[in-house]
Amino acid sequence: MGKRKYKSQYIDTLTKKQKKHLKEFGEEHPFYDKVSEASTQIVELLSDSSSESPDSSGSDSDTGSETEQISAYQKLLSTLKSASDEEGEEDDGQEEDEEEDEQLESKDGADSSQEHEEEDQTADEEEDEDDMDFQNGHKREDQHEPTDAKIASGVEEVVADEFTDSKHESAFSLETNFVEHDRLDLRDDQSVAAIGDSDPFKQHMDTELEEDDIKTSQTKCKVQIQLKWTALGQLVCSSVFQKYSSLHPPENLDLKNFHLHNLLEKTWPNIKSQFLSSEAQQRHQAFTPLQEELFSIINSYKDLYFPESTVLGNAEEVRHVYCLHVLNHVLKANFQVLRNNARRRDQKPGVDDDECRDQGITRPKVLIVVPFRESAVRVVQILISLMEVGNKKLDVSNKKRFKEEFGSDEDDSSPNVTKPEDFRALFAGNVDDHFRIGVGILQRSMRLYAPFYSSDIIIASPLGLRTVIGVEGDVKRDFDFLSSIEILVMDQADVYLMQNWEHVLLLMKTMNLQPLDPHGVDFSRVRMWNLNNWSKYYRQTLLFSAAQDPQINSLFNKHCFNYRGQVAVRNMPQTGSICHVLVQLPHVFQRIDPANFISLPEERFSFFIDKVLPQYRDAIMSHTLIYIPSYFDYVRLRNYFKSEELNFTCICEYTKKSGVTRARQFFASGRKQFLLFTERFHFYRRYIIKGIQNLIFYELPTHPHFYSEVCNMLKAANSGEEATWTCTVLYSKYDAQKLAAVVGADRAAQMIQSKKSVHLFVTGDNA
Repeated sequence: MGKRKYKSQYIDTLTKKQKKHLKEFGEEHPFYDKVSEASTQIVELLSDSSSESPDSSGSDSDTGSETEQISAYQKLLSTLKSASDEEGEEDDGQEEDEEEDEQLESKDGADSSQEHEEEDQTADEEEDEDDMDFQNGHKREDQHEPTDAKIASGVEEVVADEFTDSKHESAFSLETNFVEHDRLDLRDDQSVAAIGDSDPFKQHMDTELEEDDIKTSQTKCKVQIQLKWTALGQLVCSSVFQKYSSLHPPENLDLKNFHLHNLLEKTWPNIKSQFLSSEAQQRHQAFTPLQEELFSIINSYKDLYFPESTVLGNAEEVRHVYCLHVLNHVLKANFQVLRNNARRRDQKPGVDDDECRDQGITRPKVLIVVPFRESAVRVVQILISLMEVGNKKLDVSNKKRFKEEFGSDEDDSSPNVTKPEDFRALFAGNVDDHFRIGVGILQRSMRLYAPFYSSDIIIASPLGLRTVIGVEGDVKRDFDFLSSIEILVMDQADVYLMQNWEHVLLLMKTMNLQPLDPHGVDFSRVRMWNLNNWSKYYRQTLLFSAAQDPQINSLFNKHCFNYRGQVAVRNMPQTGSICHVLVQLPHVFQRIDPANFISLPEERFSFFIDKVLPQYRDAIMSHTLIYIPSYFDYVRLRNYFKSEELNFTCICEYTKKSGVTRARQFFASGRKQFLLFTERFHFYRRYIIKGIQNLIFYELPTHPHFYSEVCNMLKAANSGEEATWTCTVLYSKYDAQKLAAVVGADRAAQMIQSKKSVHLFVTGDNA
């Protein structure tokens, strides 16, 4: 206890700023270090010939004997090293003291009510610091979720410090160095016939819009057509131009009808077998029914929103389809450039040929946005498999480095059987969310870690792009590499809602802007619609998620301008996730009727404070968990609970592990009546919260299966306890999609249109 007493006395002498710095960095600011004169050593620098030139001394050290005289510079370094060793020993001793103090505090924590109050005060201080971290863009380092603290230092850590492959720069250049190899490819593959007039790639890229067409797309309302296909179900097709609004379902098309590059026609039949049954393979089907319908839409260069791509279901099928389309597009685009290189070489000097306009202002053509490094690994593996013909291995530059940085140790990623199956599938492998990598593609080779402006495909996370793009006011910003993106793929978009949706919105605002620097482009090769800054009207956007959400719908509607139109899959669930609730529980849905969408947060808060919370203030209604999807609503409720001095604890995505453990214990034992619980914490942790007897959904969950997961946490400790359980859900007409995912489409329509504002459902065996 002596160490603990001494430590508390020492901390009391520190200022508030010193305490904050000590808590954040584990040590005092160097400004306050006490310098001992006895530890200072003065070394006289010798002016011998060995110290005149660093280069000569370095060369001599390589060949000299071990008895070589130590220079004054080395003596100076040795003093610095000894001083740092002493400081390291002091730091180690301090860390050991802190660990002992934490153990003592944990042992003594349950004995004294005075220490309980101190712990509560500490928790409050932690929450206040969490707010500061959130406002500054920080997140706790011990959290599983994305670390936005990387942004706090600005965009300083970035492109210059990252590894990029400069060794193969000349070998992968499309401008001049592949003319002879290009001619060889023309003779071998006869790919010229693959890019005919009926090819969707050529039809899309060669279409020249007029200024009137651009004005029409900006002002005219879209024409919508509803279709129903066999595998995809209900489709909503919208387009400004009438001729692009039609869409016909595929009918047992042969692989050649999809106009694949010759290389992909050879490799895809070997890859598709993992998804096809033996009967389908005997019938020589090119795709599964889902893949066939998806690829027919994607290959028409329309925008697509598919909200039914789940990690436990069809995610791999979908990933293979968009990788096939991306590679097909890149191979054809590069082939055009190489063919025109040969044509221009044979032309007479000074002759301009508009047919050679085959490029954007910058080289990157495809941007694939994925949430985790593991997702990037799977995309790269699919691209490699699509380019390997037979037993010939593809030449992949920097493959070993890629495995080291993006792979994961199998020993460290042992599955936790207590977690739900979808959690284990989603967070398998390397789940770091801060990365970006450029990929250069040629017919016989692939280049990983290519510089962005020498890449054909960029694979990155929203956070990885955010640290490069920056925001207004940042000294270093770079988004020119996004100027000529022709295909944007956003996979697992629902995960971005749990990371930081602002990064996605910032990305969409900087897409296809006119670059600030030409980056050495030959403007005689640039397409006219790129020069006119109309790239966004030609960009195809492919959006995949596991659930429908208003924010994703808004992004698809407001940031997709493809002149060929948009296709969205709109299947309404007939049975919601409430059917998966196993416990006997009454579910009371209370409707809020706000004047408009903007006033919804304010009216929800008022409704909760005036109508819902008074019913749970009584001590009898203990063990009440309040599920809050939005962090802003969580902060607002927490501040209100503090001001009213309610007996509560809270857990959010920024809470330390010790705070989480303490809050769970207090709530389970009944010492805290309320537990404020955020959705993002549940997404990244999936802890089972014990002791729940009353459940309040402040808002419907983003992921519908979270509703049944949280409800199934209720477990009876004694017989007959189920009779006292309650579940209250707040919703409004603006939550129609979320409500349909929980209770089903038909019930949701009735609940929104009904004159009654309260609806009751009972689940369980005896319901």
